[in-house]
Amino acid sequence: MSSWPHWMIMPVVLPLLCGALLILLERNRPAWAPWLSVASLLALVGLSTHLLIAADSGEIGVYLLSNWRAPFGIVLVLDRLSALMLLLSNLLGLACALHALGGDAQRGAHFHALLQFQLMGLNGAFLTGDLFNLFVFFEVLLIASYGLLLHGGGAARLRAAIHYVSFNLAASALFLIAVGLLYGLTGTLNMADLALRVAALEAEQLLLAKSAALLLLVVFSVKAALLPLYFWLPATYASASSSVAALFALMTKVGIYAIARVFTLIFGASAGLMAEPAGSWLAILALATLVLGSLGALAAEHLRGQIAYLLVASAGTLLLAIGLGSPGALAAALSYLPGSTQACAALFLLAGQLSAARGSQADALQAAPFAYGRQRLGLLFFIAAIIVGGLPPLSGFIGKALLLQASQTHALMAWVWAGVLLSSLIVLLALARAGSTLFWASDDAPVPCSGPAPGVAAQLSCYALLALAIASGVLAGPLYRYASASAAQLYAPQAYIDAVLAQDSAPARFDVRKEMREAGLSKGGAQ
Repeated sequence: MSSWPHWMIMPVVLPLLCGALLILLERNRPAWAPWLSVASLLALVGLSTHLLIAADSGEIGVYLLSNWRAPFGIVLVLDRLSALMLLLSNLLGLACALHALGGDAQRGAHFHALLQFQLMGLNGAFLTGDLFNLFVFFEVLLIASYGLLLHGGGAARLRAAIHYVSFNLAASALFLIAVGLLYGLTGTLNMADLALRVAALEAEQLLLAKSAALLLLVVFSVKAALLPLYFWLPATYASASSSVAALFALMTKVGIYAIARVFTLIFGASAGLMAEPAGSWLAILALATLVLGSLGALAAEHLRGQIAYLLVASAGTLLLAIGLGSPGALAAALSYLPGSTQACAALFLLAGQLSAARGSQADALQAAPFAYGRQRLGLLFFIAAIIVGGLPPLSGFIGKALLLQASQTHALMAWVWAGVLLSSLIVLLALARAGSTLFWASDDAPVPCSGPAPGVAAQLSCYALLALAIASGVLAGPLYRYASASAAQLYAPQAYIDAVLAQDSAPARFDVRKEMREAGLSKGGAQ
């Protein structure tokens, strides 16, 4: 896949080393730390772009850690889907780091180090080809997210953190139980090897295997915010600082990625009696999540809370596409994913700037005077609302239209059309109400503001995210072709399995035994 085989591990190694170095710099050279973090993230974006171009060839890259062949050693695997998620996560990380230069990073210790460790966990989760190491990377990103959520302190953040940590600790315990069951049944946790062994399980083992599969679905659904497991999300995201909440916009996508990966590779159509253990329940719950997330956005009293519910609705849309179980539906979801994620992240950044500009009213959905920036923030909010609301011609509309088209032959077609169209209408009403209240009913006035006007870097981060979201619609053709190829790759898992299990260890650079013989050394020592 590349002339230098170690490119694949760099998205994990680079933020790990940078995070460790940042902890030292924050003590001795604090002024250097933000710029090192931004430089590292620029490198990660460039690296992710390189890996995306390499993955677009259709070749599946496999990296053997410690040079042990699968399934005996740990592997990293790069295909089109993991490359897309890598680029998306590092772009969001860069935007959040730039926005945090405006003040969020100074409200507590180790912001940039925690950001790097969070990206290490995210990148590792997207690349790993091993279920246990998926658990490990989940824990890395979760531990970093606990610190980021509490960054800056405050009673609201502490309350939200207690619920967030409790939910995720329970999910981690279930994850370990599921992993233990699968290892006991199959003797492996390599996902490619599991795909072969799960399909060959005997009848008396099926009940335990289905229990493990459903436990995994519950765990991933906690991360993905699927009904009824999303109640922790609105308060958690609404209480975080704007830079952190924007990065958290990607957190639900990790669970969605895990569901798409595991339930097409291990429990997909080729798994025999273990195929699709959730049946149609995933699609039904996703529809309910989509509608209730939209209603939550309509009922929200603060802009951050509204955006959090919009993320729940977005997760419902993506999980619905996965639940429909066809390459066309998954391609629609992957076309919708980048633009909606970037637009929601941009809205969180805008909410932080709006809170600073409105003083004591912060982001409450009620009319209040602006100290500065009403027209600029209003225009940016309008653009983001068009994308999130699914209005043509931008990516939100295109993704939902493709999803409706892909559902035409499904048994739940009528429910899918009704749910998607009804939720889109509710979201448009919610965003129209918020926009008219915040910007149309307000005016500029010399009122005290709770923070300084955003600097160039903070404004640039918002502009960049919205520009990327708009580009997802302008470049809908190339993006859909990539998404279709990614979905086809997921629904034809044999190529993934063959690539992982056939990857040979790299030949040793030095033959130690030969050198010992030539040096005249034997088992007993020098002759």
